[in-house]
Amino acid sequence: MNKILDISNISAGYENNPHVIQDVSFSVYKKDFLGIIGPNGGGKTTLLRTIMGLIKPSTGKVTFYNDKGKSISKINIGYLPQLNKIDQKFPITVFDVILSGLSAGNRLPFFSLPAKYKHRVQQVAEQMGVEKLLKRPIGELSGGQLQRVLLGRSIIDDPVLLILDEPISYVDKQFETNFYKILDEINSRMAIILVSHDIGTILSMVENVLCVNESAHYHCGTEISQDWLDKAYDSCPFEIVGHGKVPHRVLRKHE
Repeated sequence: MNKILDISNISAGYENNPHVIQDVSFSVYKKDFLGIIGPNGGGKTTLLRTIMGLIKPSTGKVTFYNDKGKSISKINIGYLPQLNKIDQKFPITVFDVILSGLSAGNRLPFFSLPAKYKHRVQQVAEQMGVEKLLKRPIGELSGGQLQRVLLGRSIIDDPVLLILDEPISYVDKQFETNFYKILDEINSRMAIILVSHDIGTILSMVENVLCVNESAHYHCGTEISQDWLDKAYDSCPFEIVGHGKVPHRVLRKHE
């Protein structure tokens, strides 16, 4: 299987905290589905920003690869941010939001948009189930609707890697099952990194797991021991309880 990304012994952070993550190493392969879990403040967002080139690692290296296995400076990455970081008051329509993902690296004509771009937006909107909302301002959308629109924006340019930051939090229940199906279909075309604090979501969807809490531990597959979870989460007393195919994290009473 072709490798598209190598994270080699990176440490990264910010001016006030330069060591948010330390000595992190893992790889992502073509059509991989990697889940990242970890406590708040453990470094998940810092790791994402480092992968996307928004933060330069203080040590270590981020390497991307093309289809021939040759290292390259960057790859096409789609990104779905947490919904609470989106300004819904910004005066822009659903059509324009989805289109903006296609125009990220191109100068699309403002007044005379070619039919192929309009068709591509329509195609993605139908896949997301928002084709009837294309003319609506994003301020009129529910949280679940906006999340679908942003997912459409993140995949319209057919990225090699799609990064999803807490994508399930705002998806409405009516669309949740379809959302899983869409991710499965997307994964047949591109690699996915899904970040979540919800262990149940991660274990029920992904192929491999990366646990991040300053350092990182890569698990090939989704089998994670209770002993490791207890240590990684600072001995917070939770249990993994299975309900059908979807496990849940359950917190026992504690101080």
